[in-house]
Amino acid sequence: MSTFWLKVIASDHVFYKGNCEALVVPAYDGELGILPHREAMILAIKEGVLRFRVPGSSEQQEAVQVVNNRVTVVVDTAERPEDIDRIRAEQALERAKEQLRQKQSIAEYKMSQASMARALTRLRVSQQKGAHYNGL
Repeated sequence: MSTFWLKVIASDHVFYKGNCEALVVPAYDGELGILPHREAMILAIKEGVLRFRVPGSSEQQEAVQVVNNRVTVVVDTAERPEDIDRIRAEQALERAKEQLRQKQSIAEYKMSQASMARALTRLRVSQQKGAHYNGL
């Protein structure tokens, strides 16, 4: 199968760098699949799970700019499902819920919403980490 170069960059480390057969990103109007030789584009993605398949592997990896058969994804954070601390994610969700109940500026409210979305995503992924997914 044909591949493209994928680099996933988090704020504190390079999460993945190498060849990729397919990538699925969470976009604001649904998920978007990216295959080799996609036309150039810049895409805003939302909080969620990036899924990609590495050549020679039947399992996908979890964790956009597309130019010249290269994809660069820049994210605030990226972590593997097995690295998620479920207790910390539950505590973060409770903190975000409490912050949303407080009077806040619009900017603070948006930050609280983002914190809640991040915590919910981490909890959802941590619940699914035992399940194997063979395709995109």
